[in-house]
Amino acid sequence: MSRRLLLFDIDGTLLSSGPPASAAFSGALERVFGTAGSASTYRFEGRLDPVIVRELMEEAGIPAETVEARTREALDLYLDGLEEALAKSRPTLKPGIEALVPRVAADPRAVTALLTGNVERGARIKLTAAGLWHHFAFGVWGDEAPARTGLGTVALARAAEKTGIAFRGEDCVVIGDSQHDVACGKAIGARVVAVTTGRTPRATLEEA
Repeated sequence: MSRRLLLFDIDGTLLSSGPPASAAFSGALERVFGTAGSASTYRFEGRLDPVIVRELMEEAGIPAETVEARTREALDLYLDGLEEALAKSRPTLKPGIEALVPRVAADPRAVTALLTGNVERGARIKLTAAGLWHHFAFGVWGDEAPARTGLGTVALARAAEKTGIAFRGEDCVVIGDSQHDVACGKAIGARVVAVTTGRTPRATLEEA
């Protein structure tokens, strides 16, 4: 039986963590670097967590070597704050997700996995709080490639390791809410389902 590898983005696709996540991220940057830069207007969708820190802080004038040396510290503080915040405020699931994810995870024709800009701990915190974590066979994380387009090849390798199946790009479906998700899927020849549940306009997704 032919199987599909379904690779889901998290933020804007499966759920929204809302202001608590934004506050935790900005607060961590302020504690480590003394500023959150333009975090209040930054477009987070489709970006990788370490890249977000680097872009925000270098734009704010923090020396690149300082940013590189302290990015992990900032992310750890953010994740501590995120875990505390989401213990009090459950993420909001996107329309249809509560029914969709268990259904596809139980379908023998599919392997359901994550492909996200979150680092692993962040993904686990968000999806555990949302009650979805246990539905995914494995994940590919935002610190495993320098750019989003590099995560697809990591996903294919990890799928082979975890499932014993040598998926090809054309056997995969990437589901995401930004043009960066689309580019990631196209980079490995996957089918892409672009959803309009995030901040990216439909016209931008259609163009991508």
